[in-house]
Amino acid sequence: MSNTDYIKDAYRAILRSDFAEAVSCFEKAITASPCDAEVRYRCSITYARSGKLDKAVEHALVAVKLDGSKPEYNLHLQHLQAMRLVNEAKRLLEDEEAGTLNPYHPITLLKEAVTLDPLYGDAYVWLAIAHSRMNEHVQAISALKEVISLHPDDAGLRQLMKDLQKSLQTYMQ
Repeated sequence: MSNTDYIKDAYRAILRSDFAEAVSCFEKAITASPCDAEVRYRCSITYARSGKLDKAVEHALVAVKLDGSKPEYNLHLQHLQAMRLVNEAKRLLEDEEAGTLNPYHPITLLKEAVTLDPLYGDAYVWLAIAHSRMNEHVQAISALKEVISLHPDDAGLRQLMKDLQKSLQTYMQ
C-alpha cells in the first residue's frame, strides 16, 4: 500500500470513531514515508484525540522539525505542550504532599501554559483554582475573566466566578 492509501484508511477509521485503527494507519503511512511532516502532524492530532499526549507530542515535534514553516504545526505543538503543563499542574494541585513542597509551582506551570496557548480555556480555569488555593482571589478572578471572555456562554464558568467572588468577600472580612 502507498502512503496515500494508509492516510485514506486512517480517515475512514476516524469517521467510524476508531481512533486506534486510525493511529495504526497513520503509523503505517509514517513507515512508508518517514519524512512527511503532514502525516506526522495528522498522526499527532489523532494521538491527542485518543488521549495519548506523549505520542502526540513526539509526532508534533518531528513535524515541526521536518517543516517548521507551517504555523499550524507550531500552534499544535504549543497546544500539546500547554496540555502537558496543565496536566502536571493538576497533578500537583491534587497531590497534597507535592503541593506543600512548592505551592507556587502549579501557578508557574499554568502561566507558562497560558503563554504557550492563550486560547486554552482549561489553563485559565486551573490557574484561577491555583490562585484561589493560595488566597490570591484577585488573580483568580482575573484568570477566570480571561476564560469567560473565551467562552462567554459557559454557565459553569459563571458559577465558578460567583464562588470566587464569595471567597474574596469572605477573605476580605
